[in-house]
Amino acid sequence: MSSVIATDSLTKRFPRVTALDRLTVDVQPGVVGLVGSNGAGKSTLIKILLGLAPATSGTARVLGLDVAADGPAIRERVGYMPEHDCLPPDVSATEFVVHMARMSGLPAAAARERTADTLRHVGLYEERYRPVGGYSTGMKQRVKLAQALVHDPQLVLLDEPTNGLDPVGRDEMLGLIRRIHTDFGISVLVTSHLLGELERTCDHLVVIDGGRLLRSSSTASFTEATQVLAVEVAADDGWADHAGRADRAGRTADPEAAVREHLAAAGLTVRAEGAPGEPGGRITLVEIEGDGTYDTVRDAVAGLGLGLVRMEQRRHRVVEVFHDGDTDGGGGHAAAVPSARTAAPTEGESADAGAA
Repeated sequence: MSSVIATDSLTKRFPRVTALDRLTVDVQPGVVGLVGSNGAGKSTLIKILLGLAPATSGTARVLGLDVAADGPAIRERVGYMPEHDCLPPDVSATEFVVHMARMSGLPAAAARERTADTLRHVGLYEERYRPVGGYSTGMKQRVKLAQALVHDPQLVLLDEPTNGLDPVGRDEMLGLIRRIHTDFGISVLVTSHLLGELERTCDHLVVIDGGRLLRSSSTASFTEATQVLAVEVAADDGWADHAGRADRAGRTADPEAAVREHLAAAGLTVRAEGAPGEPGGRITLVEIEGDGTYDTVRDAVAGLGLGLVRMEQRRHRVVEVFHDGDTDGGGGHAAAVPSARTAAPTEGESADAGAA
């Protein structure tokens, strides 16, 4: 299977900042997430891939074409959804998307037909004649997606497509992105600093930070199961008697702490997730030491007169890539990628670098 994107030691330097640092990566067809904090180099990479900005050194190919020599040919075959609002407010979605289709080389009749089909696909068919300036943020994002798809590209580059959307709007946009590949066979490279979104949507993830490649592998390998159980309990009617006896005996009456004490006494390695009173502080993490671990946890919870809310095997998180030595398989999905940079761009640095 041939690559849709391939870079070799790709480097982009601006005054006093390096946006891309010898980036070598190979992107296969499918839905691929480009993960990185704000300033990691994502937008700079997209500009270079589109032939809109020259690299300082190294090479890159898109759909087999050299970005340094074949920019116009690449842009004929690739759709691009920019991060920032760039829509003219006084024209309708139909007018704008038809214009973009004509700019891509489609004849007038084909441009109108493709526009109607594309706006229907993104859920704007009923609103297609309204001026874009009256659209909500979610509707504007859909217009940007439509113009990226209207010329039937082989690859689309989507830069932070869920920016500014509420949770429902984000889920709908992610569903549209997934269907671009499943329904039409178009490959997708989508950038985001929101890890949970890309974990749910993409087949493959490329993680960069400070312009350097941290990891490139399948999403499944990023989120494979750990050898850690997450246990959450709740006090029921039987807990009151135990708590009273514990108080009189000088032992803890806190249900989560009591569970950890019992499991530790049974020879298991346990720890609390988070601080008491904080989100996650009610979760006990137990290292799995064989199938008997499940029975030990169940029996300890039942013996204390507690209810077992959940007992699940934890999965790795993409955010662990950004933390050296973070292998505890802790819970939940981080909302955003933490930045590994220690200094912000200084005055006089390129605007492109700051938006990378």
